Amino acid sequence: MTPAARLAAAIDILDQITAGTPAEQALTGWARHSRFAGSKDRAAVRDHVFDVLRARRSLAALGGAATGRGLVLGLCRRDGIDPATMFTGEGHAPAPLAAEELAAGHPPAPGAEAMDIPDWLWPEFTASLGDRAEAAAQVLQSRAPVHLRVNLAKVSRQEALAALAADGVITQPHPAAETALEVTEGARAIRNAAAYLDGRVELQDAASQAVVEALPLQEGMRVLDYCAGGGGKTLALGARARLALFAHDAAPRRMRDLPARAERAGLKVSLLEGDEVDRKAPYDLVLCDVPCSGSGSWRRAPEGKWLLTPEGLDQLNVTQDQILDRAAGLVAPGGMLAYATCSQLDRENGQRIDAFLARHPGWRCAWRRSWPVEGGTDGFFSAHLTRE
Repeated sequence: MTPAARLAAAIDILDQITAGTPAEQALTGWARHSRFAGSKDRAAVRDHVFDVLRARRSLAALGGAATGRGLVLGLCRRDGIDPATMFTGEGHAPAPLAAEELAAGHPPAPGAEAMDIPDWLWPEFTASLGDRAEAAAQVLQSRAPVHLRVNLAKVSRQEALAALAADGVITQPHPAAETALEVTEGARAIRNAAAYLDGRVELQDAASQAVVEALPLQEGMRVLDYCAGGGGKTLALGARARLALFAHDAAPRRMRDLPARAERAGLKVSLLEGDEVDRKAPYDLVLCDVPCSGSGSWRRAPEGKWLLTPEGLDQLNVTQDQILDRAAGLVAPGGMLAYATCSQLDRENGQRIDAFLARHPGWRCAWRRSWPVEGGTDGFFSAHLTRE
């Protein structure tokens, strides 16, 4: 495919997304019906689509419309590409631009439009981040780095770095966690690298690793990952100490790959459903990586930025409070309740901890920390709660 044909494909996919089709579904459908597209073509089209989704508002302003053509026109203008060289109508290129398309568009207005944040969320975003708000929003407009977690139960970070390099994946240590590597070259080769296939490394953001590294684990502890999802933090917990390790998720299907991943990593994890969580209680440590807006990881999942609503954020806060209240009853005397989000919004972070402490006067916050997106990781928050 030519560069122009790739943009034409992105236009078609973006039109499906703006009509309500989830991005991954639209991309998968296009790939299934475009057998002529090679792996490099599919990767390039995917990159175009996600580059647009990260900056949807500002690109619509630059391109004069929120359609696929308008968004890709805005992308060309933002990136200094002459639209006339892409919108030629030749071969599989997009049709030439009409006079009204050429005349449309304007610089994004300062604030929410230029920063690619919904209008209703911008006051909340700025209240949470203060003078960091614009810098954080600008980071969210760009692609996220690729991080790997070294399984120190199997290999040292330096050994993993060398093994990955042998398979064309070039990495460097990331300062957020002692297990973290940042991929600087060859990211698309990770899934075929021997160190990935045999469980020496896993894909995981460096701040997510840091959340686990901050937990005071000791040999033999009974540890529950209460909102396990795919199990990334479960595996990170098990790699740090010999634990009686349990995983639970409100939607158990999310954990379907966890047993195989745990076996690959050399770990044993007990998956718990329903009231099994209570029967196995109490636990020395309960980690709650709760459902949240994902505002710290919108570089990776930019659709979430545009799908979030005020009502949805309110409901997330309710869910977060309910999870904390439920999990508190599972913690053994002298144990710890750990809370985490990949959010930058104080309503999901510090305010939830303060509200929990107000409801549970016998508890205290022993530690809390945020990891900003400007630090080269996803945005994360974590707090450790103990009984007084």
